[in-house]
Amino acid sequence: MSVDDRQDDGTGHRSSPTGPRVAPPRQTPSPFAARAEARPSPPPPPRQANVASPTRIFRFSLPSIIIFVLLLSSVAIQAYRDLSRPGAWDFWRETYIAASMTSAVISDVDLDGSGHGRRALAISGKIGSASASWFRDRLSEARLAPGDAVLLSSPGGALNQAAIMGEVIRTHGLVTAVATADAAGKLRPAACASACVLVYAGGLTRYGVAGSRLGVHRFTTSAPVGDPLAEAQRIQGMVLGYMTKMGVSSAIVEAMSQTSDIRWLSQKEALALNLITKPVDQP
Repeated sequence: MSVDDRQDDGTGHRSSPTGPRVAPPRQTPSPFAARAEARPSPPPPPRQANVASPTRIFRFSLPSIIIFVLLLSSVAIQAYRDLSRPGAWDFWRETYIAASMTSAVISDVDLDGSGHGRRALAISGKIGSASASWFRDRLSEARLAPGDAVLLSSPGGALNQAAIMGEVIRTHGLVTAVATADAAGKLRPAACASACVLVYAGGLTRYGVAGSRLGVHRFTTSAPVGDPLAEAQRIQGMVLGYMTKMGVSSAIVEAMSQTSDIRWLSQKEALALNLITKPVDQP
């Protein structure tokens, strides 16, 4: 039997011998705590996409670098070979840097003194490796109509380019004259020699302006060839076929072959060769 050592305090309650026991205070829950518990927890942050770092994007493997270098080298070698061909550098320079010829559009030129003006494109300078393409562009910009004129002042140049320019003139139904003109359309004598004569021959009507000069000579090539004689014959045949097509006498080839220097034709000679088809007494 255990002995209860608690003592009665007179109220019917027993107290501990060490002193009265005090019940812990009852805690009232805070309304703020309840609100905090009721508040939903924030959603977890969204997961970021698996994006590669910049250093990983631009990371190249050694084989890919080698392939890139080989491709770049092949392009450079091909470009060098293209520019090493005769005339290739001149063609590139004239196309992308500076043309060898200049042009001007004159709105009213009276070629024959009749008082009837026409639109004209005056071109001057050396006929270069890309002059035919340049000439087409200038014609397009000038908007010449059939019967309008191309005025020439040139020492010559590339034979094949000159032939193409003459063909373009004939296709457009234009006339030609060896002359320059001021802004008012006043003509001045000029010279057209060597390959320029082929451009002049392209005109449907070829005006002979008084004081202007037409010069011819034997054509040669500066490119290395295996048989120079055969190449000379080929060039002569090409010039003969072109001039005959344009209505010029075949005798002009004989006049060209007589000298390697410029031979200036008199107006009488040019008329006899049908190179000039309409003489003009006054410039």
